[in-house]
Amino acid sequence: MSNTMRYIHKQRVQGVITVPDWLTANAASAVRAFHEGIPGYHPTPLVDLEALAEHLGVGHILVKDESKRFGLNAFKALGGSYAIARILGERLGLGDPTFEQLQCLQIEPLTFVTATDGNHGRGVAWAAKMLGQRAVVYLPKGSATSRVEAIRSLGAEAQVLELNYDEAVRYAARQAEEYGWLLVQDTGWPGYEQIPTWIMQGYLTMAHEAWEQIGEMGVEPPSHLLLQAGVGSLAGAMLGFFKDKLGDKLQASIMEPTNAACVYQSIAVADGQPHVVSGDLQTIMAGLACGEPNHLAWPVLRDHASSCFSCPDYLAALGMRILGRPQPGDAVVIAGESGAIGVGLLAVLMQAPELARLRQQMQLGLDSTVLVFSTEGDTDPDNYLDVVWKGKYALPEALIVESEER
Repeated sequence: MSNTMRYIHKQRVQGVITVPDWLTANAASAVRAFHEGIPGYHPTPLVDLEALAEHLGVGHILVKDESKRFGLNAFKALGGSYAIARILGERLGLGDPTFEQLQCLQIEPLTFVTATDGNHGRGVAWAAKMLGQRAVVYLPKGSATSRVEAIRSLGAEAQVLELNYDEAVRYAARQAEEYGWLLVQDTGWPGYEQIPTWIMQGYLTMAHEAWEQIGEMGVEPPSHLLLQAGVGSLAGAMLGFFKDKLGDKLQASIMEPTNAACVYQSIAVADGQPHVVSGDLQTIMAGLACGEPNHLAWPVLRDHASSCFSCPDYLAALGMRILGRPQPGDAVVIAGESGAIGVGLLAVLMQAPELARLRQQMQLGLDSTVLVFSTEGDTDPDNYLDVVWKGKYALPEALIVESEER
């Protein structure tokens, strides 16, 4: 696996480019109101790592800790619950129902099906169980046993396929068509758009909470977002919300694993179209091991991201260790591989001599407020201990960096 970190820093887009209405702050308010009606809802913590910020030379590092979401150790239930609710509302003529209304329904259970690296499937299984529905979940080859068992513990059928993630998505879609099941997939393609739109909207609750929490802290709004991308749904939702709030004041960076960097590849080709990467997509960042961009998220990422990074696994491992053993005075954040990549990348960005010019281009410094989303906790407990306790995927002695200017 390559240890080379690659990046593209883009020139600022001239002129006014708006975000879709369905990703704005107004849309987020309605979505959050829905989630507030779910039993067990509370905003996840926003942690201000003041000592780490001082150590790295930035103003603030804010970490949204999604390991505390609904007891599921990841953020994905936000999208799955909102989408399933909207599906049921439309099928039953209820419009935009509350979670409580749906829990009171007396109907023959429907079957919801999805493909997942683990967290999205667990969220779909949880929402289906809470609403008295059935769930079938397919996982790609190499999926951690702990993630499979977490899905099964919620009453869903879970099966690991000898396919990569994107192939598993297509398999789930075929199963839905054959058996009349309802596909709840967190990526869109031509002809399958409404449900992934609802899933992306579901993620807006995170952004809405973070914005409110930043105001309560008295901290300046974020100057920089570091957003991880698999298919790009999370990144597109967060970028849409914060661009709507902050406009050109915001710089956003997209981060992907080296072997699954489909957004990076799409930006590098520079023809304005999404592009696919293939193969096994092997990475410890299982939640980001996706080779095909969500075509609903892609225009937002293309138009509003200011830089993009193809990240070796050691950056995620570094972030896990930094968050798990923080600077004195900072809170501990238990972050899994896909959740920790932002802090790992930021640490290297601020400390590597090879990246001094990029730091200047990105305007990262003492006036910066950097917001990252720790999207999962230790969803693979064995690998978490291998990384944090045993030092697996150590930072290389020599950093290899390649850039493609835009």
